[in-house]
Amino acid sequence: MRADFVVREVLTGLRRNVTMTVAMILTTAISLGLVGTGLLAVRTIDRTEDLYSSRVEVRVTLTQDVSAADTDCSQPICTGLKQTLEKSPLVASVTFENQQQAYENYKRLFAGQALADLLRPQSLPAALRVKLADSGGSTDAGGAAVKQAMQGQVGVRTVIDQREIVAKLFDFLGGVRNVTFALALVQAIAALLLISNTVQVSAYTRRTEVGVMRLVGATRWYTQLPFLIEAVVTGVIGAILAAAGLLVGKFLFIDSLLSGIVADNVVPPIQVSDVLWVSPILVMIGAGIAAVTGYVTLRAYVRL
Repeated sequence: MRADFVVREVLTGLRRNVTMTVAMILTTAISLGLVGTGLLAVRTIDRTEDLYSSRVEVRVTLTQDVSAADTDCSQPICTGLKQTLEKSPLVASVTFENQQQAYENYKRLFAGQALADLLRPQSLPAALRVKLADSGGSTDAGGAAVKQAMQGQVGVRTVIDQREIVAKLFDFLGGVRNVTFALALVQAIAALLLISNTVQVSAYTRRTEVGVMRLVGATRWYTQLPFLIEAVVTGVIGAILAAAGLLVGKFLFIDSLLSGIVADNVVPPIQVSDVLWVSPILVMIGAGIAAVTGYVTLRAYVRL
């Protein structure tokens, strides 16, 4: 097969149908950009779960009388609660936090805000901070079990499983991911239709020369290959534009949008390496979808 003929035919096809080619590239770029955003959301969710797996705990706050009378968990009520927790196979460690320590943590969390000056140490309860053992890769059941065991005990004010709070963050990120993939699916359908139409139009405009080639003995694969390459080229260009858009969007929008919660270590930042990790996937998806769509179109609707 002559490579110069294939290259010439591909360039001719792209030039003849320039408006449809541009539309296909842009639609593909938008679709793959949304797919890339969804993949970045998945990657962020995974890294956020890793971030919180070592930080999230069950917090058993003590009643006001116990908190005020016991500053080092040496009294019977606090000691009994701590020993009960430490005996549980679901618990990795238990740390006592008195009122002053709770107040220092409060000031650190709300530093620079008016809330930092509203409370005094006596207003905050002492607490037992429970680090759960990682059993079977999940501590959700452990948190629920500890919470159920501690509720209603003498000296216990409230039991807070911080995983229930963090789960709301994961639900939000998961919702962003699902909406993004749904929009990407709609755009992908539009891209598939454009690819199919472009291949058909390109084949129709060159039907005469292709017919002559078939008459002189050219195989169907030989005459169809340029149209497949056209589709793949537009898909790859769209994927490259999508990757470039993600990189530009990271610096112009995402970094500033997430700056606050990233600075507070609520979620990990999106790195350039994350975009570089997504980019080859987008290129493979763009090229693969374009090639499959082009091939099916040629076999089903075009007789070359």
